[in-house]
Amino acid sequence: MSEKQYVIFRLGKEEYGVEIVNVKEICEYKESVKVPNTPRFVDGIINLRGDITPIINLKKRFNLPEGDVNSDTRIIVININNRQVGFIVDEASQVLRITEEDIEPAPELVAGIEKKYIIGVGKLADRIILLLDLEYILSEDEKEKIQNM
Repeated sequence: MSEKQYVIFRLGKEEYGVEIVNVKEICEYKESVKVPNTPRFVDGIINLRGDITPIINLKKRFNLPEGDVNSDTRIIVININNRQVGFIVDEASQVLRITEEDIEPAPELVAGIEKKYIIGVGKLADRIILLLDLEYILSEDEKEKIQNM
């Protein structure tokens, strides 16, 4: 019985998970500097320990209603194409172990590009957690634009 660890985070009332091995760090929210002519979901850039880090608003990327930033808001930092990228989430609450038996494939309702980054659905007691691969959140063109920021 194989299991993996996932960082669990919230966007609104929904829970999502990303494999912990892909997460470089989780930090408190920092206001970003806006960069002109970037995709709508790119909030801007921050200086994170000497590295200029593009910040992506996952709510905007997923076309979800935006909420206010509060003390629970976090930035999950991962590496994409050897570039550090941060993702704004409402809350990064915990790390959970999920066995392969408790993960179902992404629903057939999810079609097109979205299915690339939804790796499955975790079922834990009365919780459903959408498991994501944040590296595939961006198209190749979007990755290139962020690489050039």
